[in-house]
Amino acid sequence: MLERLKARARALKNEAFAVYLAAKDPRTPWYAKALVFFVVAHTFSPIDLIPDFIPVLGYLDDLIITPGGLWLAVRMIPPEVLVEARKTVAAQGVGRSVGYVGAAIIVLLWIVILIGIVSLIKILFK
Repeated sequence: MLERLKARARALKNEAFAVYLAAKDPRTPWYAKALVFFVVAHTFSPIDLIPDFIPVLGYLDDLIITPGGLWLAVRMIPPEVLVEARKTVAAQGVGRSVGYVGAAIIVLLWIVILIGIVSLIKILFK
């Protein structure tokens, strides 16, 4: 059972990278590129949007954002572009640079949220 789960996780990671490569293709519409950017950044980021130690919510974001976002992105990307990207992933594997971009996005998002909370507290307690 553990091996089957590992294989499914690898397949999901390969699919996410194929979608990322497909989004770089000029034939992919801009709205699909925007969705793919956020989904892939979240998927490959070493930092979670909602930390895993938070009960239920920590894993819920991973269970919803990655598969749901990939499902939607696959439907937005032209099929011929996706086939080419999958062949590329099968030949060369998954790149590592995407994780750094994802981490940066998550850190920036947390900074924006913290600034918003501090601003709200300042406004409320004036």
